[in-house]
Amino acid sequence: MMQPLVQIRDCQYTSDLAVIGGILNHEIQSSTAIYEDQPKSHQEIDNWFVAKKAGQWPVRGAYDRHGKLLGFATFGAFRPQAAYRFTAEHSVYVAKEVRGQGVGTLLLSDIIERAKDAGLHLLIGCIDADNAPSLALHQKLGFVHCGTVKKAGFKFDRWLDVAFVQKQLQT
Repeated sequence: MMQPLVQIRDCQYTSDLAVIGGILNHEIQSSTAIYEDQPKSHQEIDNWFVAKKAGQWPVRGAYDRHGKLLGFATFGAFRPQAAYRFTAEHSVYVAKEVRGQGVGTLLLSDIIERAKDAGLHLLIGCIDADNAPSLALHQKLGFVHCGTVKKAGFKFDRWLDVAFVQKQLQT
């Protein structure tokens, strides 16, 4: 299968915000990849993007040869306390139509490098425990399971377990 990706680069507010919102809202409405119940409004997506940029957190996108955004990855503060300043929690989302084509691997690899460049020591992933493809992706890139919180979320009329994975970076 030919990989659709041409480039990974910073997402742009004006051209990418609607696509980011579309990817997020699809996941909110159809999966347990995000423990949210209601789609995000344009204003909420806007606020999220502005906060990422203000905090100097990356929002990286995977683009095909025509410039279409296929997915994105980011990281941000794990917890607000100062002792956690070298730890970040990341997210990776890939458009449904290109899953299984290596886009997630490239995005997660890129965000790992960005975290190293930022001087971070640890990346944390919080993944629905039934999301086998995401767990496998993280394992492939050196993340290790560090705990599961049972019945941490409730969505689609059922309790959800959340798995935490971590990758120690060479800092």
